[in-house]
Amino acid sequence: MKIIWLGHGSFRIESGDAVLLVDPWLNGNPSLSEDQHDAAVMGATHILLTHTHFDHVVDVLPLARLLKVPVVGQYDLMGYWSEAEEIETVGFNKGGTVTLNGVRVSMVPASHSSTFTTPEGLRSGGSEVGYMIAAEGHVVYLSGDTGIMADMDWMGDYYKPDIGILSAGGHFTMDMQGAAYAAKRYFDFKTVIPCHYRTFPILEQSAQALIDGLPGVDVIEPQVMQPIDV
Repeated sequence: MKIIWLGHGSFRIESGDAVLLVDPWLNGNPSLSEDQHDAAVMGATHILLTHTHFDHVVDVLPLARLLKVPVVGQYDLMGYWSEAEEIETVGFNKGGTVTLNGVRVSMVPASHSSTFTTPEGLRSGGSEVGYMIAAEGHVVYLSGDTGIMADMDWMGDYYKPDIGILSAGGHFTMDMQGAAYAAKRYFDFKTVIPCHYRTFPILEQSAQALIDGLPGVDVIEPQVMQPIDV
């Protein structure tokens, strides 16, 4: 399995015949240069969405049409998009699991919000979620944007993820210290990859507090478009 950071909360996850784009943010993403856009999405088989804030959703519909791939996400939003936007979707809900080209993806709760801007003001875009992604003997917990929450207790016990991709930039999500606390209390990760940081000055710029808080865990600070092999 290859985990490739596209900057901010965006990832490309490759496993066998599956290439999952998670919250792919291309246009306006300060961390991903324009000449990297094609390589970032090449060969994608599915787009996985955690919630509808602009920095996660702005490129989802255009990419679904361009790449001719389904968008996978929370049932209510996928049902609406399937009709209103006439794209292919896979809608499911928290507690459910779908198999995408051999990769098992389970939807789990997150604690955040999920809105988007319209001319009439903010509108709800389903609910915010995270994912457990099981492939090649690993379970990856992709937290999406979230704060620390008690649901992490059963999620860690039930799914037993060994890899955590954790939002950890602070202000909008957990910060590095909070992510370290959650990882240590609720999970038994062998590898942790922070995200949703370094993008803007308001977010944390270093993962040192996460590294210091998780002795014995391989904390990998991702570099944009550089694959992490797990």
